[in-house]
Amino acid sequence: MLTAVLLIPLVAAAVFALLPGPRLVAWFNVAAAAVTCAAAAGLAWDRPTAGSYVFVDDLNVVFLVLGGFVGLTTAVFSAPYMAHELAARRLSPGALRFYHAMFQLMTFGMNLALLANNIGLMWVALELATLTTVLVVGVYRTPAAIEAAWKYFILGSVGIALALFGTILVYMAARDVLGEGDAMVWTVLITAAPRLDAALLNLAFVFLLIGYGTKIGIVPLHAWLPDAHAEGPTPVSAVLSGLLLNVALYALLRFKMILAANPLAIAPGPLMVGLGLLSVLFAAFMLYRRPDIKRLFAYSSVEHMGVMVFAFGVGGAVANFAGLLQMALHSLTKAAIFFAVGQACQIKGSQRLEDIGGLTVSDPLLGWGLVAGVAAIAGLPPFGLFMSEFMLLSTTFQRAPVLAVLLGIGLLVAFGALLLRLNGVAFGAPGGVAKRVKVSRVPLLAHLLLVLAAGIYLPPPLVAWLEHVAKLLG
Repeated sequence: MLTAVLLIPLVAAAVFALLPGPRLVAWFNVAAAAVTCAAAAGLAWDRPTAGSYVFVDDLNVVFLVLGGFVGLTTAVFSAPYMAHELAARRLSPGALRFYHAMFQLMTFGMNLALLANNIGLMWVALELATLTTVLVVGVYRTPAAIEAAWKYFILGSVGIALALFGTILVYMAARDVLGEGDAMVWTVLITAAPRLDAALLNLAFVFLLIGYGTKIGIVPLHAWLPDAHAEGPTPVSAVLSGLLLNVALYALLRFKMILAANPLAIAPGPLMVGLGLLSVLFAAFMLYRRPDIKRLFAYSSVEHMGVMVFAFGVGGAVANFAGLLQMALHSLTKAAIFFAVGQACQIKGSQRLEDIGGLTVSDPLLGWGLVAGVAAIAGLPPFGLFMSEFMLLSTTFQRAPVLAVLLGIGLLVAFGALLLRLNGVAFGAPGGVAKRVKVSRVPLLAHLLLVLAAGIYLPPPLVAWLEHVAKLLG
């Protein structure tokens, strides 16, 4: 299973670059994603012994299974979506093969980052995933797409360089205690964390928070995210919001666990709470001024990543549980929203909100699917995000009422902005000229049904698993 999770996307990326026929490549991409998803799910039961470079535990399995499922549904969505882009001559056949190859290479990078037992290897894998995403963001080769790709590359490179410096500082803190051989092995680091140099760990976490925080998209390190969403293919937006941001958050959580285990190190929680709250409040107000529908939901991703960083910063069993649930349901919901948004933009031929209107009239299934997605991401019951946000607000109010009030204000402001924008897009007279577009609605419906089911009932084994992981996070 472990070999398949890493080897299938890597081999597929190499093969797709050579295969003729874009349609064939698209469905081979779906097949490769399906095998990778099945292998990731298998790791929940079949755990190989930890090695010096890769390992599987309860924490990374959560991210792997979620990533495998979202990767599969995005691959299914990509097939007809990118075929339309080819037919509309926005892409060449070669560029389409390149897109599918980079999709698999990005999957390999994210899976390797999640499975890495070596903090240096985790950094390399995240850099690989970032570089492939940069290439896909600029795949349309328009001036705006190239500018967005360069902006992402420059800001991402600065962030990953700072994360590298933080990683080196962790290695220096551990080298005198563990020796050169084990000073970068995470399973050894977490065991020896109480004996590591606290001063170096403190300095390291500041660089790691800024570095990986750039990848997470927290304010004020978020500037690349709206451009990447707006100018890249819509499936990339689904992968960015649903997967890549989570992988960067996972890396930060690994280092947070090391600091939390050292009694002399600073508490990482207040720094994370501060940046998370800033992200929620800033993004909530920015939602009111976005004329582009993909930029609108990019800022929604900034808001929700802020909620997750805030939750894990608060810490404790309940807040960590809420953060894990928020992460999983945000990935499913936001990917569903981008599936709907991508189809709407192709049908209307525009990403501008003023050109997209009356979707519930012109395309009822798509329109009401988008309504359900926005209701879910806004935290309305009975969708699952209502439960995760309610749990987070409740536990925060018990411990820090002022922070809970500020977080509640941010969530309410974002709620109002999303409903305001939804009113124009979904209801009223249809806007623009509708085009005939062949699409797959299965990914959209599958995600929405899962988010709805999670709000109504969570299976006890899943609850027990998330509770266990929440306790591991401290």
